[in-house]
Amino acid sequence: MVGVGSYDSYPPEVKSLPRVGALLDPNVELILSLKPQLVVIYGSQADLKQQLTRAGIGVFEYRHAGLPDVTETIRALGERTGTAARADEIAKDIDRGLEGIRQRVKDRPRPRTLLVFGRERLSLRGMYASGGIGFLNDMLQIAGGTNVFGDVKVQAVQASTEQVLARRPDVVLETRALNSAWPSGDRQAELNVWNAIGSIPAVRNKRVLFLFDDRIVIPGPRVVEGTMVMARALHPDLFPANGAERATKRERQQ
Repeated sequence: MVGVGSYDSYPPEVKSLPRVGALLDPNVELILSLKPQLVVIYGSQADLKQQLTRAGIGVFEYRHAGLPDVTETIRALGERTGTAARADEIAKDIDRGLEGIRQRVKDRPRPRTLLVFGRERLSLRGMYASGGIGFLNDMLQIAGGTNVFGDVKVQAVQASTEQVLARRPDVVLETRALNSAWPSGDRQAELNVWNAIGSIPAVRNKRVLFLFDDRIVIPGPRVVEGTMVMARALHPDLFPANGAERATKRERQQ
């Protein structure tokens, strides 16, 4: 590994590697200077693909939508890099882990859940929530929730407060990458924003929860851990956190 994306943070070893930009701003000059044999790109990066191909650099192109794409990509990348056996082992571990969570929640009530991954600060405007397809929806279902926008077959729903009021979620899960977490002093103010629609069960019953965790929003090898975070939020009695997990949770909430 000679370089990583701007937002890569796992495993810890990547922190010492050069940052070569992200989905919308790849630093082609820097990438070329590192002389990679293979560059992993997203399927929408057509210009980057063309530039790398012209330079004689190999490209591995992927896309993700649902959870099955995660293990499919891992296996395909393993084949491309000569690590097929290890990739297959990781993919099987993911499948087993997700199935284990699914089995633990299968007989439990499934709270109607609004899964929010974006909105304006200190406002319910500009709200984006998981629709009925995509890896976030898949994780939510495995974790034992019912997506209130599950019937809307898109990955992202731009949800109005009127729609949220009509859907009446039992739980609101707001998720972000860890580096997008609100400052600790803003958390209560952001929670209070939801009082504007205090008639929904999630607000009445104080089940608006903030989950700032890269493992949820990045569809990669840690999706089982991310799904477990969701499952614990929805079914805390079924997935009690141990001491180390409680400490980690406190760190993420600060």
